[in-house]
Amino acid sequence: MARTCDICSKRTEVGNQLCRRGISKKKGGIGIRITSREKRLFKPNIQNIKARTVDGKPIRARVCTSCLKAGKIAKR
Repeated sequence: MARTCDICSKRTEVGNQLCRRGISKKKGGIGIRITSREKRLFKPNIQNIKARTVDGKPIRARVCTSCLKAGKIAKR
């Protein structure tokens, strides 16, 4: 099963991790340079919870913590 939020459809995203080297111009250097880029994954914090539906029945849901915090779904 994919790591996906049932409420907002947030899922794993791909990005880059940058390695930087040098001293910033503000501190008297010639600036910070990017020396390499590495692929990485940004994974959402998915929790398996029991939630209440509109009818009041409990269901299992995979929900990200940002939706829980925002109150988009109520825990049972």
